[in-house]
Amino acid sequence: MSSMLQPQIILLKEGTDTSQGKAQLVSNINACTAVADVVRTTLGPRGMDKLIHDDKGSVTISNDGATIMKLLDIVHPAAKILVDIAKSQDSEVGDGTTTVVLLAGEFLKEAKPFIEDGVHPQSLIKSYRTASYLAIEKIKELAVSIEGKSLEEKKNLLGKCAATTLSSKLIGGEKEFFASMVVDAVIAIGDEDRLNMIGIKKQPQIILLKEGTDTSQGKAQLVSNINACTAVADVVRTTLGPRGMDKLIHDDKGSVTISNDGATIMKLLDIVHPAAKILVDIAKSQDSEVGDGTTTVVLLAGEFLKEAKPFIEDGVHPQSLIKSYRTASYLAIEKIKELAVSIEGKSLEEKKNLLGKCAATTLSSKLIGGEKEFFASMVVDAVIAIGDEDRLNMIGIKKRSLHDAIMIVRRALKNSTVVAGGGAIDMEISRYLRQKAHEIRGKSQFFINSYAKALEVIPRQLCDNAGFDATDVLNKLRQKHAHPSGEGALHGVDINTGGIADSFANFSESAQGEAAASAMGGRGRGGGRGRGMRRR
Repeated sequence: MSSMLQPQIILLKEGTDTSQGKAQLVSNINACTAVADVVRTTLGPRGMDKLIHDDKGSVTISNDGATIMKLLDIVHPAAKILVDIAKSQDSEVGDGTTTVVLLAGEFLKEAKPFIEDGVHPQSLIKSYRTASYLAIEKIKELAVSIEGKSLEEKKNLLGKCAATTLSSKLIGGEKEFFASMVVDAVIAIGDEDRLNMIGIKKQPQIILLKEGTDTSQGKAQLVSNINACTAVADVVRTTLGPRGMDKLIHDDKGSVTISNDGATIMKLLDIVHPAAKILVDIAKSQDSEVGDGTTTVVLLAGEFLKEAKPFIEDGVHPQSLIKSYRTASYLAIEKIKELAVSIEGKSLEEKKNLLGKCAATTLSSKLIGGEKEFFASMVVDAVIAIGDEDRLNMIGIKKRSLHDAIMIVRRALKNSTVVAGGGAIDMEISRYLRQKAHEIRGKSQFFINSYAKALEVIPRQLCDNAGFDATDVLNKLRQKHAHPSGEGALHGVDINTGGIADSFANFSESAQGEAAASAMGGRGRGGGRGRGMRRR
């Protein structure tokens, strides 16, 4: 009988970690916040892409939280929970994966000081559950129902939801066009779960391999990327123009190529650096879409980066440079349109003369003497014979971007409610919880306040990613949301101006409410630049 009462002996594998207590809890929190920091800078329309590469040279460039979280090789068991949260959000809602990961990481970050001070985890969990219940009830109160609205009003609200999702995706430049397309498609299939009836053209994508994943970031990495790109641009620099010199390129097998054609040289270069490979893609795109000017675009890209380097080294936020460069490019394009000579309305002979000069300019670095005029004339005659028909295949649409928009519109139709985005819902819930915390006695008041503070991570990160002063913008939001009449409840970050604005008037976002609810509520109780197709 006595032998039966002996405690059971369990043999663990060699290297098994049996850590527990405060130190292990803090370690778990640190691991989760580290994962959240990886996707932090991808949030919102101004979120930056992540360039991730492995030892085999495979590269993935994405700002989609779900994609990044799926492909990260996370070993820490606690941090893997964030991957599960992201997967759940992606499958159930379709968007807001970055938001839920950020919120979860921020909740843990705010809980860390209490854990280090000896507060029992169950006390925090109880208070966080109370806060999540209050937050979800407030979301329901603030949500705008689409029930009973006309079809046109429904389409308008759902279109804003889809456009918000698409704003940070590859096809964000044409979000209104694709949002309208998505809404029409989802409404057409009705309430049934028949999403497979919505066809999306697929295009091959670069796949990230997990082995040796490198997620280097910061000023040093940006400077390294710029140096690599300018080095590649320098290779083709001397080939520019009719007097450009040939490049002699040979490989280990003894094969030799002599050429001054930028596209050919870029294809033959054995480029390893992932950022520099982007110049190869630019050259390929220019070669396939225009057919000439590959050396020019590579040189310009390298020169733009070279000019940006001193500012990056001085600590200027990349988004500030990007914004200025976009303004400059817009002004440049407008000036080009002003200077351009139109061939519309000209006689056939005048058209042939102008087009012949274009062709001869292209051929000037490839042929000599009178050959270029002869071949230029031949090219012009051939193109005019084809006419205006575009025989090229349509540019493929990124499946991932439209999938997210479809899921969001479908979710909004099922739930019949939408809430304001741009951090408006987060700021209003944060204000509400701080107010409710004063009605609660004991230590829970501090815990609920920390929960409320964590919610501000969304508008703060939206500001940081856009290069705005987050402290200034958040102070304006707090002041607006504190208005007794409640008129500021819908105000969030205005990404375009760096101020605040009525987010519901600009765009609505069901994903934001769903993301907040999933991160704050019951699911965790245990514990998308290219351009799209224009409307014709």
